[in-house]
Amino acid sequence: MKIIKRILKIAVPIMLSNLISQLQMLIDRIFIGRLSIESMSAVGNASTPMWTTMSIMFSLTTGATILVSQAYGADDTEKGRSLLASHFKYNNIIGFLLFLFWLLCPRAAFRLMGVDKSIIGMSIDYAHYFSPIFILSGIGASINCLLQVSQKTKVMIWYGVSRSLTNIVLDYIMIFGNFGFPAMGVRGAALATTIAELLGDFIVLFYVFCSKDLILKPKLAEILLSRFRPYLETVKMGIPAACEDFTWNLGNLYLIVMLNRVSVKAAGIHSIIFGVELIAVVLVTSIGTATLTLSGYETGKKNPGGVWNVVLNSAFLSWGISLFNLIIFVLFPARILGLFTRDTEVINAAFIYLLIVGIDLFPKSGNIIFGSGIRGYGEPVWMMKTQLFGTAFVIIFSSIMVIGLHMGIMELFILVVVDETVRFILNYRKLCRIRYSYVKL
Repeated sequence: MKIIKRILKIAVPIMLSNLISQLQMLIDRIFIGRLSIESMSAVGNASTPMWTTMSIMFSLTTGATILVSQAYGADDTEKGRSLLASHFKYNNIIGFLLFLFWLLCPRAAFRLMGVDKSIIGMSIDYAHYFSPIFILSGIGASINCLLQVSQKTKVMIWYGVSRSLTNIVLDYIMIFGNFGFPAMGVRGAALATTIAELLGDFIVLFYVFCSKDLILKPKLAEILLSRFRPYLETVKMGIPAACEDFTWNLGNLYLIVMLNRVSVKAAGIHSIIFGVELIAVVLVTSIGTATLTLSGYETGKKNPGGVWNVVLNSAFLSWGISLFNLIIFVLFPARILGLFTRDTEVINAAFIYLLIVGIDLFPKSGNIIFGSGIRGYGEPVWMMKTQLFGTAFVIIFSSIMVIGLHMGIMELFILVVVDETVRFILNYRKLCRIRYSYVKL
């Protein structure tokens, strides 16, 4: 019970923040779905690769979380501050470069994805208005690391509330043109999200700047004078996690490419189902974040048994969330899907995909939690290898199914479940081997 309390102390604030954010994103998709299924498809095609590139930077921060939490567990706060100072300084360069890319080059990216000509204009508009989010994303990733390791994540609730409420209000105004504003459609959705995200970033930045009890917080002078070597050390540890995250997202992007080959409506259905699934995934990911932090802390204390206990308790919490979501999906499919579209054909067709995604949450949750435990032990390369395998598996077989056998969306959804299940088995066996090797030592 003590371990569960430690997990929840870190996870619950992040969970609430992420849940609020996902509810905001769902409302965003509900508003967009009221425009047309083509608008939903355009946003899905645009937002997926943009969040993929942002996730790379946050995945690089995983290396800092591992090393700083291990230093904190070993009572080496000076090393922890040095690593964080370097991360604050150099992470911002990556964020600014991503901003320039999505501001200047979205058309080339969407053409590579095979986005249909009928919606590529809307996807490009979305990218242009969404790109300023990346300006503060480097600072945001570094702050997340600091708060997680320091176990001071309550401020993330205020971050989520302020950002989400702002986004919902601005969505209502900008998408449909209420209160005398022009109706901007997809562009309004992107602009509303951008303004809300930047507001949330400023709130968290202000909290960190004013806080007096973050012992790992580097001073401004330490950030400005920090060297590149500590950042390189964290990146070296984080590159496998970034590659893992990138390859996972690459697999999802390729699925969208295949869905675009099936039809524009198929890509729209995927966007709806993926948005619903994300609520459960972010809850489990919050527990995964706590698992990573506490696993690194226990590893720094040379306590492998503590890591195993953290992982097992996190897994049971995550599977409980998965079970609850599956029950909701089964009992209320039409109500859930009816929020996003009025197209009865889409609602009737999407029910089976919602059920498949509910089943998929169990192995996916296992991969998130057991993967966090493996990284906490200081072995992130394994997760990269299994994800490379999974992405290759998805790309090869989805190509065969769609291009060679002319199969449809259902077969692609089942393929995702098979991929997650196989990787879960591999990751569980790996964690057991790591545990036994530490026990022998």
